[in-house]
Amino acid sequence: MKSKFILAFLLLSITLPVSIYAVSNAAVIFLLIEPSSRASAMGQAYTAQVDDAFAGYWNPGAMAFNRKTQMASMYSKWLAEIFDDIYYFHIAGNRYYDDIGNLGINITYMSYGEQERTDDEGNSLGTFRSFDFSFGTSYAYQASQRLGMGITFKFIWSKLADEGQGSTETAVKGEGISYAFDLGLKHKGVDFGQILVSPYNGIIALYNGFSSLAGTPAANYSNYSIPVDKLDFGFNFQNIGPNITYINESQSDPLPMNWRMGFSYRALEAEYNKLAFNMDCSKVLANDDPVFKRIFTAWTDDFNTRVDENGNKIDDFASFSNFNNSIEIREIIWNWGVEYIYMNLLSLRGGYILDRAGEIDGFSFGAGIHYKYRDYLFNFDYAFQPGGELTDYNQTLSVKVEF
Repeated sequence: MKSKFILAFLLLSITLPVSIYAVSNAAVIFLLIEPSSRASAMGQAYTAQVDDAFAGYWNPGAMAFNRKTQMASMYSKWLAEIFDDIYYFHIAGNRYYDDIGNLGINITYMSYGEQERTDDEGNSLGTFRSFDFSFGTSYAYQASQRLGMGITFKFIWSKLADEGQGSTETAVKGEGISYAFDLGLKHKGVDFGQILVSPYNGIIALYNGFSSLAGTPAANYSNYSIPVDKLDFGFNFQNIGPNITYINESQSDPLPMNWRMGFSYRALEAEYNKLAFNMDCSKVLANDDPVFKRIFTAWTDDFNTRVDENGNKIDDFASFSNFNNSIEIREIIWNWGVEYIYMNLLSLRGGYILDRAGEIDGFSFGAGIHYKYRDYLFNFDYAFQPGGELTDYNQTLSVKVEF
């Protein structure tokens, strides 16, 4: 097989706003490509705000608040200046059912184009196509007026090469299958007082559990409250699942497990004018540990691994500067965004992405047009976002409809 796919994979890693350190340990990184041009225009800060069919990807917990049938899709030509047959396509939908909750589906397809198959001597044996594919189903339930919870299950199929590449002695399987879960939560109107007393209330909950068994009186929870009614919180833990295997179990690769959280402040909610400010942060959790151990070790295993120009180990905890520039902290991606909507007809958006490890640092911007025809609301969103070292900006277009 020629090196086109390998080159495409490396270039894709560079152009994705994800840490190059973490990505180097993970497979099927197409799962980290974030759909929605609305989100792209806001610097990929969308976890707490998402209110459309893309919620199955961004935060299945946010889907719990959707009450209309929604569909959305995004198409993008990746690395179009280098390859003309690499593209990304995502389509999603959800529907609300009384007394049940929200059910959603999403499909993602990443085509790496046509590859040439060769033997060990480099002789051509024809061509084949390489691609990554996932099919996801989501369920979301509104547990209270302010709290929504959701889960997405996804089936993953990665076909990088035809089975039997090379000679009989060196033939390998270039195809892998796996699955993963996403766990999401959205809370409308963050209460910082309840957050502060949550450890105390947790202890009280544990005590009350034992007291009910012992027949003793229960203790009262703290009602200390500092509510911010227009501030929403979102959390999504993505791609929790077993390694994907192409050759054998000993050479399997971890999925790009991703921790993501964010806030959205609804600063203005007038009839003709709406204004929201968003902030997200995320971190890819990928190493060679088993999946449940990785949830914890991927936060700490790269501390104290740097050396200076003299080869001496750098103590990441010796100063704030060392800590802030450690590999683990630099792998955290920060996203900020703002959206202004005028008369539900036009949206103007801007944002900023800071991915120090991936060397993506810059502003994003875009716009959206909303058109209502009878009971159907159509949305067309366009975005420019920083593209890293290969290109100044990536351009994306997404289309949505709800009814």
